[in-house]
Parts: sequence; structure tokens; C-alpha cells
Amino acid sequence: MAQLKDILYKVTINAVTGSTGVEVNAVDFDSRNIKQNDVFVAITGTAVDGHDFIETAITNGATAVVCETLPEKLQDGITYVEVAHSSQALAFMAANYYGNPSENLRLVGVTGTNGKTTVTTLLYQLFKKAGYKVGLLSTVKIMVDDQEHKATHTTPDSLTINKYLKLMNDTGVEFCFMEVSSHGIHQNRTEGLHFEGGIFTNLSHDHLDYHNSFAEYRDVKKSFFDKLPKTAFALVNIDDKNGLVMLQNTKAKTYTYALKTYADYKTKVLENEFSGLLLKLNNNELWSKLIGSFNAYNVAAIYGAAELLGLETVEILRLISELESVSGRFQYLISEEKITAIVDYAHTPDALKNVLETINSIRTKNEELITVVGCGGNRDKTKRPKMAHIASALSTKTIFTSDNPRNEVPETIIEEMEKGVEPQNFKKTLSITDRRQAIKTACQMAGPKDIILIAGKGHETYQEIKGERFDFDDYKIVSDYLKQLNK
Repeated sequence: MAQLKDILYKVTINAVTGSTGVEVNAVDFDSRNIKQNDVFVAITGTAVDGHDFIETAITNGATAVVCETLPEKLQDGITYVEVAHSSQALAFMAANYYGNPSENLRLVGVTGTNGKTTVTTLLYQLFKKAGYKVGLLSTVKIMVDDQEHKATHTTPDSLTINKYLKLMNDTGVEFCFMEVSSHGIHQNRTEGLHFEGGIFTNLSHDHLDYHNSFAEYRDVKKSFFDKLPKTAFALVNIDDKNGLVMLQNTKAKTYTYALKTYADYKTKVLENEFSGLLLKLNNNELWSKLIGSFNAYNVAAIYGAAELLGLETVEILRLISELESVSGRFQYLISEEKITAIVDYAHTPDALKNVLETINSIRTKNEELITVVGCGGNRDKTKRPKMAHIASALSTKTIFTSDNPRNEVPETIIEEMEKGVEPQNFKKTLSITDRRQAIKTACQMAGPKDIILIAGKGHETYQEIKGERFDFDDYKIVSDYLKQLNK
């Protein structure tokens, strides 16, 4: 039990009805989870308004309600706290409730359109190999040192974040690496957290179904760096024109990395093969099992962050050479027939272009490059023709298919993609709605030394159709079909 006034520390309060000295058991924003003596935070979401469930929460036992708009009728014995932003209030309350766990470890946030999962996961791997207890909050999974938990969002809600950070405190975790999405920043999920560092990877076309414009999307990312304390570091990719924008108002110590321009962590690709990358980083040569120039940026970010967090240069170089690729990020296999299949999460135009350009820079051009790609339903529609344009222009054959159609008609999504194909590339494209059949067809079309890219879903092990999730693992499916070809 804790007093409400202690949990409300740092929350900007407009008005209070009742006593903030009441004892409360727990904090929640879902009325269904509320039990006796809990405090309910009414959040205005994109689909549901928590204010509609205040009475339900009180019926379930809430003794206090935090909201942006007070109900018309106030119930006796209930404390009502009116705030400007419920989501921001929840973040501070969550941190207070769990004892501000982010202050008891070294938390680094990674934001950007592409590369967040790779950078956070590889930093987790690197610091584990260096002998530390480490935490990870990523799209793919949540790790509390060696203990794995399922992830549901890129950036979880603030209660979940603080719950796992507290668990990390209890486990003796020293470092935690966290993906910070634009949704998470915009919805105040990272408020109340103490970051020791922030990393910016890049910015390209994504999430414009949620953000009103690219400028708004950029500024939301920037606000993360604006709020970093002066004790933190801000490490940004300055080959991206938005890199320096991120640093304009930050109080943190600023550092840069780049492949094309002068930077604190200047990186050059010496060799780029399917077996990995040979890089020159500042004055050091290092080998990485990761593939492609986009991963050269990720290695530079990892190297910079590890050095800024106090690891020795020689140790960082050794550990980077041991790092394995992240699940669903340029994950590849070579069949007995010498067909190379690559599974990648590339679900934005920029990410797809990077992956295809990487493959084309490595292949001899005597092989076919067959790309299987779709676009998600109920998401940014403007990127659909762009994705199709890139796939058809940079592949020798392209199969358009379903991704996660969600509540949209898959055929309609594919038709919108096809509008981006230039006339000279029509003959190289094929549309197969069923994703499993599309992957099977790609395997049947491929010959020895050919390359198949399956883009869009990466690490996901499901396909979401009309509100239901069905088992679907691109890597497993392509592996099985390629094995069948050898029989």
C-alpha cells in the first residue's frame, strides 16, 4: 500500500476533489483490472476513451480516479484528480509506484525508423558477452537478464515498462537497452524514465497513418532528445539529414556516427559479402557477421554506445566480431540446391531499398533475385505503391502478396501496391494473395545460386487476418519448401 500523494509526485495537477492521503494498492488504466483500493487512470486512446469506464472502475473497487475531464456526478468517498494529460500522469505514477527503477540502472533508448531492434538487441548481446547483467525492451522480446518475456508493442505502456525495469532492479541488471517508438513518445510512455543515453538511427517514410505529417513524425522523435538530461549522451547518425535536427535542443552530450561524412565514429565498408562486413571504424579494422551497409551504420551505433558506456576499445572490437544477426533481420539460409533465402522485417520503403541494394551489391548479377513482399492492412497506405516500385525496380522477379491484412481486403492492398510499378517492370511482377503460396512459388521459380528475399514480416510468427492471429513464420515456411525441393 502507498499513499496516493506519493504516487502523484511530479504529476501536473489541475484540481483535486477528496483526499490525496488515501491508501492505494495499485495503479491501472484498464477498468477490468481494477480491484479494491486501486487508482484508475482514465486515458483517451485512439480507439477507446477511458473516461467512459470511470463508473465501472469505481464499481470494481477504485478509491481514486485520475482523469482529464471530471464526471458530471462525483461519488462520495472517491478522490478525483484532474490532470492536463492522463497518459503523462500515468507515466509518472507508474515510475513512482515501482520506485523509479530507471534510476537504478543505466538505461539507453534507441529511436529511428529502421534499426531500433537490431541496435538494442546487439547491445544487449554485447554487454551480456562482456559479463554484465543486461535488460532488453524490444519489438521482438523483453529480456530480464537471461529471462525472456513476450513483447506486445515496440514501446510498451508505461506501467509495463516500469514493472519490467523494477524486475531488472530486483535481478541486479546494470544496463538496459530499449526501443523508443514515435507512438511511445507521442503517448508519453517514456515520461518519468531516467535515460543515460539516446541513439538516433535514421528517419524515413513510416507511421503517417498515425502522425499527420513527416514533420510531426520527425518532431516527435526529436522530443525524446530534447528531454534527455545533461548527464546523458545523444548519439546520432549524421548521414541522415535529420540527425543534426535531433541535437538542436538537447542538453545531453552530443556524439555522431556516419559512413559518408566526418563524425566521432567514422565508418568505412572495406568488404561487403554474404559472410559479413569488414569495416574500418575510426582507426580500427573490425569484422562483423552482419551483412550490408545498413548494418555498418548499426555497428557504428553499437560501437559508439559501448564506448560511451565505458567499455574498452579492444573489448568492443572483439565482442562485435562475435555478434550474430537478429531474428528476422537479414536472416538467411542456403539450401542444398545453393538457393539463398533471406527473411527481413523490411516494411518501409527505405528499409526495403536498403536490403535490395545490399543484395544487389553482393550478387554477381548472374542470379535471379526474387522478392516476395506485401504491405500491412489498416496502416499507412501511401507507402504501398512506393514499396512495389522499389521491389519491382530492384529485383529480377517480384511477387506481391499479403502481409498482415488485418481488417482490409488483401486484394485491394495488392492493387494499391501495383499502382507503383513502372510499365517496363510489369512483366517482372506476379500477384499471389496467399502468402504461403507466394513463398512456395518463389521457391519453385528459383534455381541454383538464385536469391529469394521475403520481406515485411521478419521475426513475426503470425499473420493477422480479420482480428485473428494465425501461425505463420516466413523463415520456417521457406526452409520447409526449400527442403522439399531437394527430395
